[in-house]
Formats: sequence, C-alpha cells, structure tokens
Amino acid sequence: MDAYDEDSGARPGPDGSAGTRLPETPPADPDSVTESMASESSGSARPVPPPAPGASAQAPAPDASVPSSAPDAPVPPGVARTGVAALSPRYQVVAALALAVVGVAACVHLLMVFLSLAPANTVTKQHGKAVEEWVYPEFEQNWKLFAPNPLQQNIAVQVRAVVRSKDGALRTTGWTDLSAQDGAAIDGNLVPSHTQQNELRRAWDFFTATHGADNRPMGMRGSLSEQYLRRIVVMRLYRTCPADREGVIQRVQIRSSTTNVQPPEWSRERVSDKPVYRMLPWWTVTAGEAAGGVR
Repeated sequence: MDAYDEDSGARPGPDGSAGTRLPETPPADPDSVTESMASESSGSARPVPPPAPGASAQAPAPDASVPSSAPDAPVPPGVARTGVAALSPRYQVVAALALAVVGVAACVHLLMVFLSLAPANTVTKQHGKAVEEWVYPEFEQNWKLFAPNPLQQNIAVQVRAVVRSKDGALRTTGWTDLSAQDGAAIDGNLVPSHTQQNELRRAWDFFTATHGADNRPMGMRGSLSEQYLRRIVVMRLYRTCPADREGVIQRVQIRSSTTNVQPPEWSRERVSDKPVYRMLPWWTVTAGEAAGGVR
C-alpha cells in the first residue's frame, strides 16, 4: 500500500528511499504563453528585475538606435550678427527706406531712358518735356554704333580762353586739345571712366544736333547745349591748365577739328587727310562759372 501511496513526482533518495516531493509548477496560461512568444518575436526588451538590496544602482547605457529627444543646443551668445541684422530696429527701418528710395530712383531712370529711345507713343506725347529734361544732356543715348554707315571721322574738340590775371591784364591762351587729353587718359587704361570716354564727345554731338551750319541754336535745347558745352570746357581749363589758375577766365572759344579716317592700304579709296575746322564764336563766361563754380 505504501508503494501506491508514493508520489510519482517525488525523487528517490540516495539510498533508494522516497525523496522529498518537489513543488508542483502550475500549468502555464495559454494566453500568457502566446503573449510572451509574440513579445520575443517582435524583439521588445524584457522587463529588467529590480536590483538586489545593497547593490549600487547603475543607469542603463543609452541605445544609439533610439533618437535623442533633447532640444538643439542654443546659439552661443558671443556670436556676433552681421549685415542689416546687426543694426538696431531703428536703423534697420532707415536702411530699408534707403534701399526702397534707390530702387524707385533706378526704376524711374530706366523708364525715362527707355521712353527717350522708344518710338513716339501716348506717354511721350503727353510727357515728352519731362522725359527730355530728365535725360538730356547727361544721359542721352544714340544708335550710331549700329548705323549702316558708322562714323568714319575723328573729331577733336579744342578750346582757347581770354584770362584776366591778378594785375588786371587780359591775355589769350593757345588752343588746348581736350579730346587729345581724353585719348591719353584712355590709352592703356583697362577701366577708363565714363566721363573720359563720353562726356566731351556727347556734349559736342549734342551741340551740333541742336545748331545749324551757322552755329545758331534751333529750338529750346540749343541754348541748353551751349551752356552745357561751355561749362565743361571752362571746368577742364581750370583743372588742366595751371597758368589759368592765376587768373579768371572771361571768355572761351571752341572749335572742332575733323579728320577723315584713312582707308586700309589694300583699298583704292582715297580721302583727304587735312583737318577741317568748325569755329564757334566767343562765349562770355558767366559770373558763377568765372568764379570757379564748375570746378
């Protein structure tokens, strides 16, 4: 009867006697087994048991695959701002207004130049006077470079003056070739200025376009072209002729020297190489110009 009373789950002892009965393991819940297998298959980490009493707690090493949720580091306060952002709000407003004014002025200038070159239209018929006053004479444009028969002459503008010295005596200077001075300043200069290239040349073209062969002005722009040309030559004389600085210029006379460009050696064309002069009358220098107001 004792043999039948022995538990089949007890382990035998060393001497063959019945051993101590082991505690029975409760049967696993089918649902919990399923959840455990699913968690292992998905790669989720198992819960870490709490540390034993007395053991030092250590923080787990961060996982490099998990993105950090810490915010980006702020910009160091020592880094200086540059450009307009470095200005105070008041000066930023002033800079914005200045840029706006420059932009509007540039747009207006381009529009005026375009209207001066465009064919006659409704705008130029109604506001042609305002366009001419804006463009002429400083910003005049022309298309002679693209003409069917480009310029084939060298035109030099020369001037002489009557100067009153400090002792009251009047003397007449020799002819000064202003075009030759511009040519010397341009020759060998990689970046010549606009005034050296075009100021005197365009002033003479403006004069010839508004005057007849007898040097009399035609229309309202004729007197303007005379004043413009006279102011340029007086300014140039004061700047380039040291002898004239000792006195005051009273009158000036301008002439042009026109020489034909010689054809190439292989051409049979023959043209005269003698200069042709166009002499203008003596012009009285105004008080403002004589006092050096155009220097």
